[in-house]
Amino acid sequence: MDNRKNPLGDNQPKMPKFNMNWLYTIAIVLLAVLIFSDGGDMLFGGPSATQNATYTKFKVYVDKGYAKSVVVNKDKGTLRMYVKPEKIRDVFGKTAQQVGQNPFVSVTYGSADALDQYLSTAQQSNKIMDYSYEKDSSFGLTSLFFTFGPILFFVFIWVFMMRRMNGGAGGGGVFSVGKSKAQMYEKGNDLGITFKDVAGQAGAKQEVQEIVDFLKEPQKYTDLGGKIPKGALLVGPPGTGKTLLAKAVAGEAGVPFFSMSGSDFVEMFVGVGASRVRDLFRQAKEKAPCIIFIDEIDAVGRARSKNPAMGGNDERENTLNALLTEMDGFGTNSGVIILAATNRADMLDKALLRAGRFDRQISVDLPDLTERKEIFMVHLRKVKIDESVDIDFLSRQTPGFSGADIANVCNEAALIAARHNKKTVDKQDFLDAVDRIIGGLEKKTKVMTNEEKRTIALHEAGHATVSWFCEHANPLVKVSIVPRGRALGAAWYLPEERQITTKEQMLDEMCSLLGGRAAEELFTGHISTGAMNDLERATKSAYGMIAYAGMSERLPNICYYNNQEYQFQRPYSETTAKIMDDEVLKMINDEYARAKQILKEHSEGHNQLAELLMTREVIFAEDVERIFGKRPWVSRSEEIIEDNTPKLEDMPEEVKQAQAEHEAAKNKENE
Repeated sequence: MDNRKNPLGDNQPKMPKFNMNWLYTIAIVLLAVLIFSDGGDMLFGGPSATQNATYTKFKVYVDKGYAKSVVVNKDKGTLRMYVKPEKIRDVFGKTAQQVGQNPFVSVTYGSADALDQYLSTAQQSNKIMDYSYEKDSSFGLTSLFFTFGPILFFVFIWVFMMRRMNGGAGGGGVFSVGKSKAQMYEKGNDLGITFKDVAGQAGAKQEVQEIVDFLKEPQKYTDLGGKIPKGALLVGPPGTGKTLLAKAVAGEAGVPFFSMSGSDFVEMFVGVGASRVRDLFRQAKEKAPCIIFIDEIDAVGRARSKNPAMGGNDERENTLNALLTEMDGFGTNSGVIILAATNRADMLDKALLRAGRFDRQISVDLPDLTERKEIFMVHLRKVKIDESVDIDFLSRQTPGFSGADIANVCNEAALIAARHNKKTVDKQDFLDAVDRIIGGLEKKTKVMTNEEKRTIALHEAGHATVSWFCEHANPLVKVSIVPRGRALGAAWYLPEERQITTKEQMLDEMCSLLGGRAAEELFTGHISTGAMNDLERATKSAYGMIAYAGMSERLPNICYYNNQEYQFQRPYSETTAKIMDDEVLKMINDEYARAKQILKEHSEGHNQLAELLMTREVIFAEDVERIFGKRPWVSRSEEIIEDNTPKLEDMPEEVKQAQAEHEAAKNKENE
């Protein structure tokens, strides 16, 4: 039995839909009845001239020979006397063209017998040509139309306006405000995204793979007594691929996929959010088994406030309550899996995160070195690159980049290459793209004096010199004094991606940050505002070490981190705050003194670097190595790459034998 099919199948009763064509048909029929009845005379040039007369005057007209024919309606007690064409002016005082065709005189009579006798006598004396009788049926239809016609007209206008307000057939008008705005894909694989399109994130893919397996083969799990997970929450920084992973799950499972944002539940009308939640789950139950994906769920899933005056929101909380009930209430949602994504998991309500609603929290972190390489390979499929592009180097050059950032790098590199009319994208284009994203656009047109340029060169050379002689500082890549964005100069490093960070490593990085200000003071005799960003980063790092990491001598092993959103009181006293300030000041001053000492010891090399920067504006690590010599420490990235490189002793015997033969042949050629 296929669980994917609707249990009601094709035999599900279908409600008839109102069709506007029926209204048009009724209007046409009534109009036709009116035309072919006596009322049609009034529409198509009938007796446009009529006259009401007394019975006495009617007899006078007949006696004078004005009457052509008489039509008697005994049901109403009236008659119509049609006037001869040559006598129209005598009766109406107008010409035949002015009164139209078949003008008549309308008369109300008393006795039917007396009228019969009078008309019979008048016909015998040739006063009238003929007379006849009619029933009230045709005239009644006309009256019926004119009675109910205005009502039908207003009904038609009302239906038309309602359809317009509802946005037509697929509307989003005012009367469909409580309907779900979820975008539904009948088959998830219609999106065309599978796990092959998701590079890296091996752990996250393994977690959600079980959900896919359950949707494909539920029997394998139910035989063992297992239940399908109710939901999975994807947590991670922006751009790491949470939404892409959800699309890949839908593509792999091949089941209906409902996608909407958390903000789609929010509306200005009270109760709309809860109504949309109920409508969404109603649709999902009809399509079960299926997947509901709610992006940015923190828009509706934020923790409910105990104090309404402190950020409470009744409408949002009602929406959250409806979501909690639908996910795990008394009703059953068998076959409906909820995937949600957020980068603010700490703000979500605890009731939403418990098992039974979101059974799993899947961490989608920033990619590491290996994962960035895989992401680059995915995004470089459609980019024409040449042999100079080193994916390993690019992966090392982009630490802390998310998947979206890497996609932006590849696109920016292609745009830069196209700007220079290149046929392929080379290594320099990618480096320029990384610099463009990190530092901003080059501003070579910015005018600076020689003194300002020298100060900037000394500043940046100070960073390079201090970082070169600090063991745990990040390896230098290049130094530039070309203005980028708001920065007048910049030094690029290859940041170490450490799993844990020691106090010594953080102090070395702080010392490297302060190297620019120290160089300015030592070699120019003054300090400038160019070190503001360096000072900001150093101060934040120092406060983090002391207040959160417990790396202070006077406040050891204490963390004052507070995660309360609406708590205005600090979790420490004023005395402790004074100690923190003193410790931060002492730590920064110590590292500043160390930076000045390093610069004094290597002042000659520092001056050479500054002069080289003044001349070339950009220098690389090779230039620094030529001045100071090779750096005595191996970076962590190089160590990892070296460890991951396959070694000959670990290879199979066939590989060892082939390598030995190669070495022997090479030695023979050299002889």
